[in-house]
Amino acid sequence: MKKNRKIYKKLLIMGIAIYVIFTLMNQQKALNQYTQDSNELASQIEEQKEYKEDLAQKKDDVTSLDFIEQMAREKLDMYYPNERIYVDRGM
Repeated sequence: MKKNRKIYKKLLIMGIAIYVIFTLMNQQKALNQYTQDSNELASQIEEQKEYKEDLAQKKDDVTSLDFIEQMAREKLDMYYPNERIYVDRGM
């Protein structure tokens, strides 16, 4: 009887230990995945902040007179009155 109790007690302790080890391993895997996801999201946030800053800079540039003049010259072929534009067709 006492031997059976000792064996059951050891089996119960071993079962609990195996369960705890298995649970800790699964939690560590999940924690590693969450850490990796967190790092990826942090890098995406940084990229989006840089993109937002670039867009803000472009927004400021679009309203500047130099940009408007440059676009009028390049896209609309507009020039100042009495301004002559020479195009070299020799090439």
